[in-house]
Amino acid sequence: MARPLRFRHAPGRWTEDRVVGQIYRDLDRNLGATRGRPWFKQPERYNGERFEMDNGDVALFLWNDDEAYWLGNTETPEALWRTEKYGFEAVPDDVATWATRELTAQLHEESPWLEPYPHLSWFFLPVFLSKDGRETTREFFDDHAAGFPDATREEALEFYESFFRTRVLDDWREVMAGKLGTSEYLDHTRMTAAMGEFNVGHLLVEAGYEIEPEIEVSTGHAIDYRAGSGGDAVLVEVTRPTPTGDRRAGTPVAAVRDTASTKSEGQLEEHGGGVVLFVDCSSFPDDEWRSVLAEQPEVHHRPAVVFRLRPSGRVEGYTKGSVPLDLPF
Repeated sequence: MARPLRFRHAPGRWTEDRVVGQIYRDLDRNLGATRGRPWFKQPERYNGERFEMDNGDVALFLWNDDEAYWLGNTETPEALWRTEKYGFEAVPDDVATWATRELTAQLHEESPWLEPYPHLSWFFLPVFLSKDGRETTREFFDDHAAGFPDATREEALEFYESFFRTRVLDDWREVMAGKLGTSEYLDHTRMTAAMGEFNVGHLLVEAGYEIEPEIEVSTGHAIDYRAGSGGDAVLVEVTRPTPTGDRRAGTPVAAVRDTASTKSEGQLEEHGGGVVLFVDCSSFPDDEWRSVLAEQPEVHHRPAVVFRLRPSGRVEGYTKGSVPLDLPF
């Protein structure tokens, strides 16, 4: 499975002959390629190239006498194989801005239903146009409402657009967007689990907490969030059970217990306490969630929060143990 889009940086002198001989001809020989002008003006100090392959792949290339930057969801030309890779935040701002404009325009041309959601488009751009995941990641939002049952695509997109509009996770875009995956096969379970982390992020932000994801702890694990307020901080881990129709567990209550048990008997047990477990039941349809809410089962860990979020922003849930967070239920 390929990773989200990243730049390759190639120090050294680049010329027209070198671009044609080592980049264009390599692409054309392997895939069939068209060399064209970029759709947007490149940064002043660079020459800009846009390569479009016969199979739908695309690559961008900036070059001058001192260096070059490559970004593409296609085979990497041999001349760039040993170059270093960098995320969008690690290259010069004007390089990242230009590439973002180029790719966003392509994304919205290919999937115009994403255009009304600029923050979501930007956040997931490295996976929406990744080598292997450019179809499956968009399909997940388009056909599966990002994991919300009985919801429209527009309802789901508007909900996540409003969350990404807060920009609270901008600094962690590469790692957080990458959790959606870049597989050519749609992994609904993995993708909904990734969205569970954004659901919990939304809850915490709405409750007035500042959040920081991917907190490394002494066990070698990374806890999903640190939620802070007034100098105090709480560690938060997220799990998301799948509905009973998609798993062996015979009842919604068993699905909640089994999923939470896997998390609590593994990573959280090694950590030895001090973490609030959030069990996101947002994949459950109404009837399954009502049975969970009525029984309020234990989840093998305390403190814990079991909740269900709808794209309208409505949230219901219950807690087990002493949860050191002020939540709306």
